[in-house]
Amino acid sequence: MGYESKVWVLVALAAVWIYMGSWCVEGEGDVPCMFVFGDSLSDNGNNNDLSTLAKANYLPYGIDFPSGPTGRFTNGRTSVDFISEFLGFEKMIPPFANTSGSDILQGVNYASGASGIRTETGTHLGANIRLGSQIANHRAIVSEIARKLGNVEKAQNYLNKCLYYINIGSNDYINNYFLPQHYPTSTKYTPQDYAVALIQEYSQHLRALHGLGSRKFALFGLHLLGCIPYEMMNHGEAGSLCVKEENSAALVFNDKLKALVDRFNQEFSDSKFIYINNAIISSETPNVSGNIVKGAGCCETRADGMCAPKKEACIARKLHLFWDSIHPSESANLVLATFAYKSPIPTYAHPMDISHLVNL
Repeated sequence: MGYESKVWVLVALAAVWIYMGSWCVEGEGDVPCMFVFGDSLSDNGNNNDLSTLAKANYLPYGIDFPSGPTGRFTNGRTSVDFISEFLGFEKMIPPFANTSGSDILQGVNYASGASGIRTETGTHLGANIRLGSQIANHRAIVSEIARKLGNVEKAQNYLNKCLYYINIGSNDYINNYFLPQHYPTSTKYTPQDYAVALIQEYSQHLRALHGLGSRKFALFGLHLLGCIPYEMMNHGEAGSLCVKEENSAALVFNDKLKALVDRFNQEFSDSKFIYINNAIISSETPNVSGNIVKGAGCCETRADGMCAPKKEACIARKLHLFWDSIHPSESANLVLATFAYKSPIPTYAHPMDISHLVNL
């Protein structure tokens, strides 16, 4: 297929996406607010003022975002941004680091690049806001919401209706377990035992969120970590398409996360948990979206896989699955968000997708 044909495929698919997006907005008003927890896949500026290499507040990041670089680790919008649009929010969910003057009743994004479930994860890159600290930040916001609404009971009733979007765990592998030069976890745990330990700690954080009024949880599984260009470059074998060991570890974690969703749905009768199967969605994204470049990013990268500052980016950005050597492009994020919101097949979302969750 020639270059022009590929572009026409993308144009046709863009029309489909616009239709799907406008159709999805029918869910407007289903949730009054959305709270986001996670890592660089969701971070929209919380790392900008931290002392860390894991920040994306410079060009060419944000080259396709209306206001330019914001701290999003992609060329345009993240999956969170698209989900918020599908839900009918007029404004994107603000980062916790910049909530001054923001309408926190709409929600807050606490995600932090390089963060993980474990305390030490990603710290070789510098500071980050781990999941436990993100929940501590949410606790402060909950108190502020109670003040705005008049009392704790009104705040709880309000927060019960909101969507809690949580996408975390990737760094516990690529910036912890599979970096033995910085972290000893791979010498202490088998992949099976490590997944058990992560899920156990994760479950404690989810219980804390439940105690703060969270009731509608969308938990995102890991992507196929071994197919990330940076991981393939550093840990792959000659001739292999992906790093099998890393993919296998991610799938073990995902299986246990899905089982946790089932267990919590039985334990918490007042709540609903869903699992989004990022591994399957991301593996099928090139076929669905027309993206054909999946083994390389679209910008000139530093040694750590991030875009080098102020360097030129490729022109055909919609043809790339990855933006840098680690993070998805905006077009990939749109497909991931669309199928998380409105799943065309049951294997993408369990036991339901986000559009059904928010209508409960």
